[in-house]
Amino acid sequence: MDASTKGNVEPKESTTNGSVTVEGHAISYRAVAGTLTLKNAKDEPAASMFYVAYFQNGAPTAGRPITFFYNGGPGAPAAYLHMGAFGPMRARIADIAHAPPPPYPLVNNDYSLLDATDMVFIDAPGTGYSRVLTPDLGGKGDTKDYYGIDEDGRAFSAFIQKFLSKYGRWNSPKYLFGESYGGMRSSVLALDLENASVDLNGVILLSAELNIAMRPDLESTNPSIDVPYALNFPSQAAIAWYHGKVMNKPTKLEDFLAQAEKFAMGDYLTALNAGTTLDPAAKRHIAEEMHAYDGLPVDYLLKANLRVDDAQFAHELLSDSGELTGYYDGRFTGAALDPLNEYADHDPLTDAVDSAYNSAQLDYLHGTLKFDADETYIPFNTDLNRNFDHWNYKHVEPGVGQAIPNGTNVLPDLAAAMSENPRLKLLLNTGYYDLALPFYGEVFQLQHLPMDDRLQANISYAFYPTGHMMYDSETSLKALHDNVARFIVASHSAPASAGP
Repeated sequence: MDASTKGNVEPKESTTNGSVTVEGHAISYRAVAGTLTLKNAKDEPAASMFYVAYFQNGAPTAGRPITFFYNGGPGAPAAYLHMGAFGPMRARIADIAHAPPPPYPLVNNDYSLLDATDMVFIDAPGTGYSRVLTPDLGGKGDTKDYYGIDEDGRAFSAFIQKFLSKYGRWNSPKYLFGESYGGMRSSVLALDLENASVDLNGVILLSAELNIAMRPDLESTNPSIDVPYALNFPSQAAIAWYHGKVMNKPTKLEDFLAQAEKFAMGDYLTALNAGTTLDPAAKRHIAEEMHAYDGLPVDYLLKANLRVDDAQFAHELLSDSGELTGYYDGRFTGAALDPLNEYADHDPLTDAVDSAYNSAQLDYLHGTLKFDADETYIPFNTDLNRNFDHWNYKHVEPGVGQAIPNGTNVLPDLAAAMSENPRLKLLLNTGYYDLALPFYGEVFQLQHLPMDDRLQANISYAFYPTGHMMYDSETSLKALHDNVARFIVASHSAPASAGP
């Protein structure tokens, strides 16, 4: 084994010290940037997972909470939550605008979560500096053992258990924090840990993916399932409201959305459920009502058969000016590459922030944290995200025993974890202007978890006037910090009578 491959297999770490001021209070900490090596069933090195951990200096570890953070994709490293949301330093970007060109300023994060919890930011295998240790990297790993819904959950479960042993944190209050696809990971992971006799105190979701069947863009492969259109409609209405496309625009967004939700789950869903039996006059009436909320032309809505998915909406809402809205945050706008397209051809939000977060992450890891990497950093693994041959979406739901075709629904896993651990608390953070994972759909799914209704009391919700990544807005980042910190403090100091 030569030196370059050995560097991937052997765990390594760099330890530094720092200080952050969180909402006026100075906190000193120890930072560890490193890797942990996971083994296969033959005790051979199979994967190397990169992490950055922050431990508050002087805090007793036994009662100090610890939270594990990861982004989604699949294919995204933890750079977004690390450098955008909760790390002690964050990349300062312009809200609702493309970030200025480099250098990207790194500033003290006034809203780091170090005031409430120690933090561990984890890159999934195949992202950032994490790798499956295939033979060419000196290991015995196989990508099929890591690239999939269930496989990924098992990898994170093994990492967390190894981390708890390495740092002596088995008796600490424990939390998971997942963004986007991280919602699927959190659901599978929470149950995997529960089955390994590791109770969690809380699961924190941010713009969470939970059931892919709830996407309206699957209509061509899943006709007659119309609920997703109704669940996504309030987010489309919110974005139309934001851009002034609503006639007689109400002053308060929340009041407007309450009306949109009532219409979506009432007259609109009833019309969709009627299918081809819907009377033409009734169909036009519904299109006119939709127009009053989502701002799209009535003729366009009729041509779309009242069913407009999110990429179509992002392209159409501002088409009269040659612009499209953001898919992950409808407040953002950008020029359409092809105004004649049916769908949005790029996303103004990711265009605006990706370079800033990833460039800042690399500068910080190498400069401030002194981590010497042997590998090339993978800012986003598109093969895992877009290639079904590379990521296994077949999921074995609890109690089923075998993978269900297209079974990308982890709600049963989350329900099972909460049922087996009735003191487990859940916090959903969601933005009004997110087309990718609309707020109303996320709430609807959590309200349909297959578990004792009394456990719904363990779920709390926080809404933000932003999109998918509410930490892009400093105002919403403060609210996010305060909501999550309050949740952590409450859930690890809950009275003994908590839970059904």
